[in-house]
Amino acid sequence: MSAWLPTAPCTPRACVETPAGVTARAVPRAVLRLTGVVLLLLAGIVLSPLGARIPASLIRRWCRWIVRAAGVRVRITGAAAPTGGLLLVANHISWLDVPLLAAVRPARMLAKSEVRRWPVAGPLTARGALFIDRDRLRALPDTVARIASALREGAAVAAFPEGSTWCGRAQGTFRRAVFQAALDAGVPVQPVRIRYRLTGGTTTTAPAFVGDDTLLASLWRVATARGLAAEVEIRAPIAPGTHSDRRSLAHSAQPQETAAPAWTHTVLVA
Repeated sequence: MSAWLPTAPCTPRACVETPAGVTARAVPRAVLRLTGVVLLLLAGIVLSPLGARIPASLIRRWCRWIVRAAGVRVRITGAAAPTGGLLLVANHISWLDVPLLAAVRPARMLAKSEVRRWPVAGPLTARGALFIDRDRLRALPDTVARIASALREGAAVAAFPEGSTWCGRAQGTFRRAVFQAALDAGVPVQPVRIRYRLTGGTTTTAPAFVGDDTLLASLWRVATARGLAAEVEIRAPIAPGTHSDRRSLAHSAQPQETAAPAWTHTVLVA
């Protein structure tokens, strides 16, 4: 692994909460939830050859269904432009972040090349994702150029600029490279803040997928958790031309806590 790769100090042992009191009764429910997630993902693979013929509204609903099937309530606040080139950037906590961002606006996901080899998710992302080889620093300029080309063509591209997952109570710094693509293409950047809470509003790290955690362990934690909710705050877009360099653009897009965000509208999925 290259020394330049972004890393997070978060580990499952130090940061991640395990749902308390998982009873025998909860196991069948968790299995049903995971079965629902897999069936929805398989349906996506079957329908993916249709590509652009699938309405964006249906893709957004399908992504929310995936999260709901896992037993997670979804609250999306704000709105993204439905058309035109757009760079969506968000903090990264969980595998749930991917369908949550696509529920904001269907986009070409910037993903690490290893995702191609993942079962189920690999075939699903391979058709539309932009892959980055994180072990080859020399390949980065070509990746930035491909992202900029997709943005110029009017596509939305979704990225997690922290470059690694964090537990949710701590966060990383946005890396600058992907913002160069937005500058080159002259498109807006839409920051998105993702949080996971329990009933009552307490922040939880249970959905986190960090460090040497396994995907199966993360899936099981989410499926057995009770009262888990995902909050997706879509913040005001950063217009092209307001920042002259990628450093200041990345800093402006970095999600910061605000006391009273100005939300456009709210979508609740019970």
